[in-house]
Amino acid sequence: MRYKLVALDMDGTLLNDEKRISRENAEAIAKAAASGITVMMSTGRGIQNIRAYTDEMGLTSPIVAVNGAEVWRSPDELHARYPLAPDTVRRLIRAGRDKDVWYWAYTTNGLMTRSSWAEPEWDECVWLKVGYASENPAKLRELRQWLALDGEIEVTSSNETNLELSPAGITKASGLEQVCRLLGIGLEQTVAVGDGGNDLSMIRAAGLGVAMGNAQEEVKRTALRVTGTNEEHGVAQLLQYVMECNAGAVSVSDN
Repeated sequence: MRYKLVALDMDGTLLNDEKRISRENAEAIAKAAASGITVMMSTGRGIQNIRAYTDEMGLTSPIVAVNGAEVWRSPDELHARYPLAPDTVRRLIRAGRDKDVWYWAYTTNGLMTRSSWAEPEWDECVWLKVGYASENPAKLRELRQWLALDGEIEVTSSNETNLELSPAGITKASGLEQVCRLLGIGLEQTVAVGDGGNDLSMIRAAGLGVAMGNAQEEVKRTALRVTGTNEEHGVAQLLQYVMECNAGAVSVSDN
């Protein structure tokens, strides 16, 4: 099997704890790209918080942003967008206020948070994702149970203290599928790497799903392979393995 695409989560995966790309990871990405592998970001971040990193690495590959709510053909060319309805966002924000949790929302204009929230022109904003965060697990459980009754919302999380809310059916996996169609490749030719619950869909969908060493336990159980942590340049380790697979030096079953 020759892998043609590697989809990288950003926070907790490509980025170290200082939110930087290590020299080892950057060099491995450049080497993988030179070998013919498309390396792309697949992240919960909005495009505004992605471009500095793609510019830093000189990447012009597709991007899956805001957990699949946007698919970019390149950092400067939008391919598809799947927004939340304004009435839905109103309802979600009201629930966050009622439960007294931290809430935030991505729009095409950027990030709005509980501390910076100004009543928007609801129908004029393009809403991409809503999130809740709390150190109180009971509050998040209650919100998740309420959301489970709502067929319009896809619920996931990037860590144990948050919930991330997208339109139903919109995930990193749906974004990865669209990128595969754009590039004319199959999902079996892809590798997906991540550390959080919002990465599970693409890790399951990809030909080779990989968990970071610092990933949540469910992610590690789901993945076919576990690489190093984000502080150990785990992305560089994984890309070296993928290039060895492509060269026939190792197989996916090798440990």
